[in-house]
Amino acid sequence: MAPTSGRRRRRRRRWPWVLAVLAFLVCAGTAVVWLTTNRAGPVTLRQAESRLGKPTAGVPGAGRPSPGVYEYAGSGTERLSLPPLSQAEARFMPGTVTLSGSSCWVFRIDYSTHHWQTWRYCMHGDDLWEAGGQSWQAWSVGPLQFTNLSSFSCAPGSMAVPSAAPVGEQWESRCTGVNTSVGGRTVSAGPYRFVGLETMSVGGRRVLAAHFSRRRVDSGAQRGTERSEEWFDASNGLPLRLQQDIEVTTSTPFGTSTYTQVGTFVLESLVPHP
Repeated sequence: MAPTSGRRRRRRRRWPWVLAVLAFLVCAGTAVVWLTTNRAGPVTLRQAESRLGKPTAGVPGAGRPSPGVYEYAGSGTERLSLPPLSQAEARFMPGTVTLSGSSCWVFRIDYSTHHWQTWRYCMHGDDLWEAGGQSWQAWSVGPLQFTNLSSFSCAPGSMAVPSAAPVGEQWESRCTGVNTSVGGRTVSAGPYRFVGLETMSVGGRRVLAAHFSRRRVDSGAQRGTERSEEWFDASNGLPLRLQQDIEVTTSTPFGTSTYTQVGTFVLESLVPHP
């Protein structure tokens, strides 16, 4: 019996070494993921200008802003519940305006190197409406990067020119889109409400701003709510300030994943670069 007890004692003594090796492997794996993760950072004006390329066709004015890259100050956080990931939006965000045809333009904001979003606006007579847009996002885990692109188109009548609208007037908006990471279609619908005309200071200059409050409910492939406060230059529609609060859930094979985005960006100068 004595030799058997000795063998048991020797087997017990191996466990601290096994635990130490496992702890080392966990720490080493965590370090590798940390060191190889491509983290979100700011997009520079120069990078945004190089993407803009040749001068945009079309003429600014008559309800459209001048094309070019504008400087915005920003802050915000984006999170996923599954997998548990988060990334910060940059403190500096270039906003790019490109003109399209005779009555439309596209506004793009680069939240970071891992996230951009566009809105397409069009003038119809004296009416301004959101025609659609896209949103691209990347999430990095170690050397792996997962991306998705959402594309939406909106029915006419999303907004009206603020100078011709009474305070409190609402317009129903309805946008339908798809996401490269999610099957099916998503409908985002709800009211725009004109809060009123306000005076804002942008780069030391006073600007008449049209303030809108937007509420949307998402249904279909993705479900959730989108709440935002938006200020536009009343003379040409250039975005001056945007506050967002988004919460959207998506069903996955591993459970429900919730995406949240809370942030703000504010125009720093009325003059585009260069």
